[in-house]
Amino acid sequence: MRILAAGDHFVLDTLIGDALEAAVTASPFELTGLTLPWPLGPFGGVAEADEAGDCEDALIEALRDVEVCVTRMAPFTERVLDASPALRLVVVCRGGGPDNVDVEAARARGVRVCFAPDRDAAAAAEFTVAMMLAAMRRIPEAHDSLARRGVWGGSYSTYEGCGFELEDTRVGLVGYGAVGSRVARVLSAFGAEVEVYDPYVRGDVHGVRVASLDTLLSRSRVVTLHARLTDETRGLIGARELGLLPDSSVLVNVARGPLVDTGALCDALESGRLAAAALDTYEQEPLPAGARLRGVPGVVMTPRLGGASRQVAEKAARTAAAEVARYAAGAPLAHCLT
Repeated sequence: MRILAAGDHFVLDTLIGDALEAAVTASPFELTGLTLPWPLGPFGGVAEADEAGDCEDALIEALRDVEVCVTRMAPFTERVLDASPALRLVVVCRGGGPDNVDVEAARARGVRVCFAPDRDAAAAAEFTVAMMLAAMRRIPEAHDSLARRGVWGGSYSTYEGCGFELEDTRVGLVGYGAVGSRVARVLSAFGAEVEVYDPYVRGDVHGVRVASLDTLLSRSRVVTLHARLTDETRGLIGARELGLLPDSSVLVNVARGPLVDTGALCDALESGRLAAAALDTYEQEPLPAGARLRGVPGVVMTPRLGGASRQVAEKAARTAAAEVARYAAGAPLAHCLT
């Protein structure tokens, strides 16, 4: 069995290789490696793949006679699949799904496609709370004042200029999946009043379940988004929804950029309707140099770091290797879409 570890600068091909060596014992295999440029190089739409590295030619060459590929960003388009007749399994080291794979085209060619669900849930939850605290307590602004401009910045300690605590603050969560549920538990430990809106989740939640998004927004000093991006949720938070928030609220989005209407968010920040926003993801990525968001007050921005930790990369490699081991042993695959 020939396996290609098409890693990158986050999920290293060496991490994938080490995990495969430890997990795949039922069948001998020949391993080759390919390092893709992400995240040091751009990614985006490649043919019909939504989020992938633009490296079809290099991938086709590396896939010659390969039966199994483990990757994160390699573009498995119709063109690549057509050029790889020996391919039978693609395992994608991503938690939200294989956005770099044309799943229907793979199914039509007899290629199984697997992914690594929830591998970054803990990292994203921790990062969400960190961003929330940074925005609420104005930490980046105060750091910039002192470290960059040399100004002690006493105004950050005035009543009007200081932030507010999580304890006894009502925080609304939109979405209660693997990340949202972890965020809810952490916020409860801080003493926040947690409310949850998720029409697709049944059973108990950490906090109070509310029946509608409008109710959640109108009652929450802080709102954090954890919904999946679908046709239904695209533009979920627009001008009308932002207008429902209490004055001086905070919006946190470490989920998907298109959940929020960026123009409406900028309007709300510029008008003072929102006190702050903490964003790790954007409608357009990478964020353009001239993006309006760069000039509005009260924004904490990071370049999609929510799921980036060393543990995530290591777990992704192990999860993918375990799937390859099941395939090699002829066992049912655990996280397969085709």
